Amino acid sequence: MTIYKEAEEIRKIVSGAKTIAIIQADNPDVDSLASSLALEQILHDLGKDPIMYCGVDLPSYMRYLPGSDRVNKDMPHKFDASIIVDTSSDSLLEQLDTSGAKAWVAAKPTIVLDHHATKATISFANVICNYEAVATGEVIYELSRQLGWTVSLDAKKLITMAILSDSLGLTTEATTARSIHIVAELVEGGVSLPEIENARRETMRRDPVLIHYKGQLLERVEFHDSNRITTLTIPWEEIEKYSPLYNPPMLVIDDMRLAKDTKVAICFKLYPGGKITTKIRSNWGSGIADKLAEHFGGGGHAYAAGFKVQDGRDFNTLKIECIKVAAELLDSLKTNQHEAL
Repeated sequence: MTIYKEAEEIRKIVSGAKTIAIIQADNPDVDSLASSLALEQILHDLGKDPIMYCGVDLPSYMRYLPGSDRVNKDMPHKFDASIIVDTSSDSLLEQLDTSGAKAWVAAKPTIVLDHHATKATISFANVICNYEAVATGEVIYELSRQLGWTVSLDAKKLITMAILSDSLGLTTEATTARSIHIVAELVEGGVSLPEIENARRETMRRDPVLIHYKGQLLERVEFHDSNRITTLTIPWEEIEKYSPLYNPPMLVIDDMRLAKDTKVAICFKLYPGGKITTKIRSNWGSGIADKLAEHFGGGGHAYAAGFKVQDGRDFNTLKIECIKVAAELLDSLKTNQHEAL
């Protein structure tokens, strides 16, 4: 079991609060939602009044999770403390800032629970519990065990969903022996893996229009640096049209990584006002995603990371720089691997 040094500070904040806001970032995924829902159950069993918030609409493919309809798009005005899940990056709480609600959150005790193990930029947080794990659900499970919090069967199911989703069924590079042990413990606690897997597969079902759109995206994939790097650019018109159905990069980014000789896949999304978000995935043995993201002020894992740029810079210039830095990181990694031999 992982021991978190922040556990007692978290206990004090939770003990002293009645109404607790659970906050997701502006890029919700199954881990962030399932972790929020599990935390809602755990806090409710502690006698608290949890309220869940996300500044953007949840994608339709995530709404199969029981309780997703309880996530509010408007931040509550009255609460005693907040818990931010699945991010320690201030830039991913843009909607909270735009609405003016960030000041309310900063005025109350704030806890961050994350698994990316990157440098936290949420300066107003009182406690940051950000340890490398396969999913935030894993962090919540370990923290609950350490603090002696009851984890109901429903909460266990949600934590299992979070872990299996972010680990792609316990197959990603971030999956550890402890991740597998936790899933085994959850199964011993009554969780049915076939039931969870069926629910996870439901997230993979797509509207027929997305099948055709995926084909269009694949036709636009570009190859660079002797095919080591693949890129895809998604304009605002497509984001606006298809995001309610599915996050466009996630339709194709794994296919992009399957190309022969490809080491890293990069998807750019272009928004009005010059905002650019970027999702990065590296193949096994080419873990540069985190360093590439950090170059542009982002973060994540060696094999899955991303960044956001809002300074108005020219996209084509940024794209060229991104490809150049990725190539340099791959070259450096290759050199280090040869030296290690």
